[in-house]
Amino acid sequence: MNKHLTIALALCLLGGSLWAQDKTSKRERKKNLVVKEWNLRAGSKTPYLDNQVTYDNLGRKIEEIEYASYGQKKRITYEYEGTSTKCSRQVERDDKDHVVRIKKYEYNEDGTRKKQYNYKPNGKLESTKDFEYTYK
Repeated sequence: MNKHLTIALALCLLGGSLWAQDKTSKRERKKNLVVKEWNLRAGSKTPYLDNQVTYDNLGRKIEEIEYASYGQKKRITYEYEGTSTKCSRQVERDDKDHVVRIKKYEYNEDGTRKKQYNYKPNGKLESTKDFEYTYK
């Protein structure tokens, strides 16, 4: 009986270790990465840029740009405090690069979002959003 328990425990530890390595490798793969999404209309031979996401040297998303036929449609930048992986501030800009909305975030101790503050371009608080987590 002890032999089976030892084997089960070893498998659990190995599985946890592999999961942690896989999680690290995903972030490692995103370091300094730029992902471009291209669309191709039926019957056309010329693809056009649809979306671009840029990651920093820590593997965190720092910018996302959505494009339209006329160029940039929307650009969102993501800001972090120190080396945290939790976004603390998000700024959305329009096609003329004017600020449209600013979002700031608070997190619970377990890393889940606690609260989101939505600001107008002039910095005035527009609304808040609370996050509730329920386990069944």
